[in-house]
Amino acid sequence: MRAIKGVFFDLDGTLLDTAADFVVTVNQMLNDYQHPPLDARIIRQNISNGSRRLMQLAFNLPAGPELERKRALFLDYYERYINDSDRITLAQPFPGILPLLVELERRDIVWGIVTNKPKPYTLLLIKQAGLMERSHAIVCPEDVQQPKPHPQALCLACQQAGCDPGHSVYVGDHARDVEAGKRAGMITVAAHYGYIGENDDPLSWQADANIYQARDLHHWLEKLNWQLPTIDDHRYTETIT
Repeated sequence: MRAIKGVFFDLDGTLLDTAADFVVTVNQMLNDYQHPPLDARIIRQNISNGSRRLMQLAFNLPAGPELERKRALFLDYYERYINDSDRITLAQPFPGILPLLVELERRDIVWGIVTNKPKPYTLLLIKQAGLMERSHAIVCPEDVQQPKPHPQALCLACQQAGCDPGHSVYVGDHARDVEAGKRAGMITVAAHYGYIGENDDPLSWQADANIYQARDLHHWLEKLNWQLPTIDDHRYTETIT
């Protein structure tokens, strides 16, 4: 068993619940174009697939110049909305995340964020959530040559936080998160509470742990006595109610 030195999170759908912002902006754009709204459930399921996928679904567009124009326009909508101090939604940590962060800090375990979300949006949302000064690492696609599922971003986050990947955990809600974590030599956790696609099967990602609520992560770490699991005992699939 090895002591845990770092815990790192994907952003959308893992650390912060940002879905409401996307639902508002996608449907505002559709309304402006006199299109019917897109079901919130569909938007939530596709957030992790990026803005291009959201625009494909919203406007039924194939790959091509028109899709790229709609994507660029959507990013303008999204940026204006999350910068609006009077907006009706505000991205918040998932239930159970804040107590976990407090416990990590109490134990001198560093934590950070590794996301494929562009840096301006990432920094704004982290600041609005009151976590900017607490995170030991924030890595976005602009910071690396190859974003997730390449392990470069996770290795950089460990470097920023001053911990070894072999003593660290990465939590995410997409197959690429688990792949990146494994390639970096980290213990991986699949967040089933996140933005999981309708046809996705998180168990097939073969993460080292599977959690169904954010607070499950805290329980799992306590169960392991804050030590990294061995190859024989690290599987954990449990729903805590």
